[in-house]
Parts: sequence; structure tokens; C-alpha cells
Amino acid sequence: MRAQPKGSHFINGRFVEDENGVVFTSIFPATGETIAKLTSATSSTVDRAVLTAKQAQPAWAAMPPVERGRILRRAADIIRERNRELSELETLDTGKPIQETLVADAASGADSLEFFGGLAASINGQMIELGGAFAYTRREPLGVCAGIGAWNYPIQIACWKVAPALAAGNTMVFKPSEVTPLTALKLAEILQEAGLPDGVFNVVQGFGDTGAALTTHADVDKISLTGSVPTGKRVMASAAEGLKHVTLELGGKSPLVIFEDADLDNAVSAAMNGNFYSSGQICSNGTRVFVQHNVLEDFLSRLKERTEAITLGDPMDPETQMGPMVTNDHADKVLTYLDKGKSAGARLVTGGGRTKVEGCDRARFIQPTVFADVTDEMVIARQEIFGPVMSVLTFDTEEEVLARANDTEFGLAAGVFTRDLARAHRFAGQLEAGTIWINNYNLTPVEMPFGGVKNSGIGRENGLAAIGFYTQEKSIYVETGDVESSY
Repeated sequence: MRAQPKGSHFINGRFVEDENGVVFTSIFPATGETIAKLTSATSSTVDRAVLTAKQAQPAWAAMPPVERGRILRRAADIIRERNRELSELETLDTGKPIQETLVADAASGADSLEFFGGLAASINGQMIELGGAFAYTRREPLGVCAGIGAWNYPIQIACWKVAPALAAGNTMVFKPSEVTPLTALKLAEILQEAGLPDGVFNVVQGFGDTGAALTTHADVDKISLTGSVPTGKRVMASAAEGLKHVTLELGGKSPLVIFEDADLDNAVSAAMNGNFYSSGQICSNGTRVFVQHNVLEDFLSRLKERTEAITLGDPMDPETQMGPMVTNDHADKVLTYLDKGKSAGARLVTGGGRTKVEGCDRARFIQPTVFADVTDEMVIARQEIFGPVMSVLTFDTEEEVLARANDTEFGLAAGVFTRDLARAHRFAGQLEAGTIWINNYNLTPVEMPFGGVKNSGIGRENGLAAIGFYTQEKSIYVETGDVESSY
């Protein structure tokens, strides 16, 4: 167990265990090796974590914002200093290649802490002149926030939630996915080392019942979830009972539209990034790739050649470009979609099944797969697969592809490739998605808000917009003259 933490939970500045919790393991997906054993949090441990956060919140909110910001920025510096260590732990926990985690996981978490740390001192209200009176507003923290993470970007998601929450003066209890539970504990240690007061950031481990205990807890004021649409609906229903604030970042089936005047090499690069990065286990992936008819075969030819050159292997090998699926169960789910694509008549361009990797016999590697001749009603074009499976569809006109791109319950992201910038902006303005890329795909700088519409979620993470979802505005009216009576 080469990644065993000091304790399963982090509460009030200390690692703790829950003797009554269910024991579960963290597995290195490439070998099936158990790298850590932890216990889930029972309701008493959740209560303890929430109470700790509630007690710590007033003093944290009263701390000068510039001081809160300094702590977050120091934590960002520590993360960057330990990026290698954190990246190796993330690779062990998720199975993502080390060449990915070194640049995309802890590093982006540090960016978030730095950004919101710098923003903390400028979270202000406004002054409103009213003639003989005036009003002003205050942006105040919500209180105790519950963060619930997903397994694909554990430390990044934790930082995306904790940074704006803490910058605004809230405290947080964070539950990572039981599949990838380890780096949230490292983040807690780093924040404490950076000077975070005890109780401001707490970590509890567990399954759906632990998450439910947080979402229904009377002392939790806000819930931020990254997860599936069904989970998001359950969380929102639970939150409604207590009228809690909610941010939901859910799933997607995002369109990537490639017009005939696009730079095809760049478009192929974006399509590959938007389908195969992290073995396709990214919620915003552009898994419905619409290619204008005139350039379809050229696009597929370039795509096939480059896809078949992807190196699958041990995620700890710096030459590996794609790792295994995070769990065997998830791999089985992805394989069923490959069967559905074949049986529906989609043309298999490349991939289409499992593959073996030397030294990783217990892992589930799935070939990066491209289907062509996909139609809108096929299951692989309608449902989120969350694996390295690209569906290529074709179109003739802008009006046609716009309607088809928007014909989905999801609305997380979208992309468009064209040299005609007037068309690019016109098209982006009509796409029903929360985040849209023009001539690129899946870049999520912390300065830019990220989130979805329709069934892909509510609220925004990152950017200045995130502060609005971790604060509430108070209006104060000040009279400077006499009060006229109506009686």
C-alpha cells in the first residue's frame, strides 16, 4: 500500500479514522494493486466535520480578505513545489498518464488557488446614490459549503471548489469520490501548512450515503457537486428541502462542429484532445464530431493515422499517452457502447475493443475508437459514454448542423472550427452550451467561467462568476434626511 494516507478523514486540522465506517480500497488501475485502504464516514463523522466547519467559519470570515488570499496563494506555491509528488499520486489513484497529471491536475489546482487568492481582497459590494439617501451592498459568505468531487480530476475539482469558497469567507467539508480519494487529503495538509486555520477545510470519505448526509445536513448552506446528471438531480431535490444554494457541474454529450474551411490538422488535434485525453473520461468532451461533407474523408484519413499512433501503456511511464479505464466496471460499461455502435451500423474507422498492455495484465485498456457514419438517433450519439469513443457525423449546411448540435438534453460544452470568424461568433452565439471553444477544444483556464445549461448543470465554477455562487448580496439603505409619514 504505497500511498496509504495518515488517516481516512481530515477534520479540524487532524487526520482521523471512523472505526464504524466501511473499509474500502484505492486501486492503481494499471495493475490492480491496492495502494491504500480507507474507511467511509458514518453520520457521526459527517456531523463532526460539519460542526467543525460551522464553528470555524465566523473567525475565517472575519479575517481580513487579503490575509485569506495570502494563505491560498501560499498553498498554490506549495502545490507547485510538490507537483511531481502530487502528480504521481494522482496517476496511481486515477490511472491517468504521468505526462497528463504533471501538467493538468495539481498544476491547474494551484492556478485556481492563486487566482482566487488574488481576488479575495476585491470581493466588494457597490455604492448606490439615491438623491437624499444612498444604499450600499455587501457580498457576504454563505457559511458552510459541502463539496462533492468526481473521480476523473480529483485534486483539480477539489481546488476549483475550495478556492472560491474560502476566498469568499466560507468553510468547506469536501467529499472526494470513493474511487479516487487520496489527493484531497494531500490538499488538506498543504492548506494547513500554508496557514489555514483548523476546521476551515475538512475532508470526509465515503459513498453515496456520505454525500447524502452532507446534502441533507441542516448546517450545510451550499452544495457544489461535480458528477452525473442522475446524481445532480438527487442532490438538487435534497437541497430543495432546506433551500440550500446549489452548483451542479454534470455530464455532457458535446458537439464539435468542423466546417469545410477549417484547418483540418488543428481540427483533428482538437477532436483527439476532446475524445482521448484522460482516456476519454472528461465530462466536457466533444464526443459528437460533426464534419462538413466535403472534407469528411480527408478528416477521417488524418484522424485514423494519428489515432493509431497513440501510445497506450503503464501510466507511470513518461512515454505513455493513454492509460486504462479507471475501474473494470467502468471499462465494461464503455465496451457495451462499442457493441451498440457496431450493431447500429456505425462504420468502425479504428479501435473498437480492448487491448493488452505488457506489464498491466489486470488493467482494462480500451483502444481509442472512432466511429463514422453515425446518425443522430444512435445510442452512441445520444448518451454520455465517458470513454475513448468518438462519433463522427456529417452535415451539409450551417442551419442543419446547428439544429442537430442543439438536439440534446445536455449543454455543457461545444466547439466550432472555421476560418470564417463571423460565422464562428454567429454559430457560437446560437449553440446551447455553457462553454464554447472556437478553433480549439477543452481548454479551461481558471480565469474563464465553466459550467453548463440544460441537464448539464446550474451555476459556474472559475472566473469572477464563481464568487457570485459562493456569496450572497446584502442591501443596506441609508437615509440622510427626514422621514415623511403617510399618516
